[in-house]
Amino acid sequence: MDNYIILHGSFGSKDGNWFPWLKSKLEEQGLSVEVPQMPVGVGIQNYDNWSKEFDKLNINENTTIIAHSIAPVFVCKYLINKQVKVKKLILVCGFNNYLGIDPDFDAVNESMFFDNLADIKNYCDNIICFYSDNDPYVKFDVEKAFADTIANEQYIIKDGGHINAESGYTEFVDILKVI
Repeated sequence: MDNYIILHGSFGSKDGNWFPWLKSKLEEQGLSVEVPQMPVGVGIQNYDNWSKEFDKLNINENTTIIAHSIAPVFVCKYLINKQVKVKKLILVCGFNNYLGIDPDFDAVNESMFFDNLADIKNYCDNIICFYSDNDPYVKFDVEKAFADTIANEQYIIKDGGHINAESGYTEFVDILKVI
């Protein structure tokens, strides 16, 4: 049976942004959806702690993972390291090896970065990336390079900011079109 996982980003919450809205939309269709709360905070948020939480989830070839901000690179690294194949990845504002956002964000994001990002194609054939042309946290070129490396489809949201609540995204209708 198909299942869906929605994953927040750094210092984020499973109850933030468009995640509760998307969860309810998918559940209305009778779909199985998990939205884990990952460990957040300097000294707490890192690849190992997030991996321990992800290990608790049912992830397999029928899984679609929807991830935001730092979560896309975490998911890619996790699937490659664990050698787990999934059905689809929908990655929003993803980036890799990008520092200089803010000292606290850099501290929690750095352990998520890795060098063999393109290897994710061995674990998922359907990778879709959304990002915007005016993200205040991650440069457009960085998000585009991430998407260019792995995506089958890319969608650039005009004036979408970081595609989060701060940018007016408590709903994200465009994402339903690719699910």
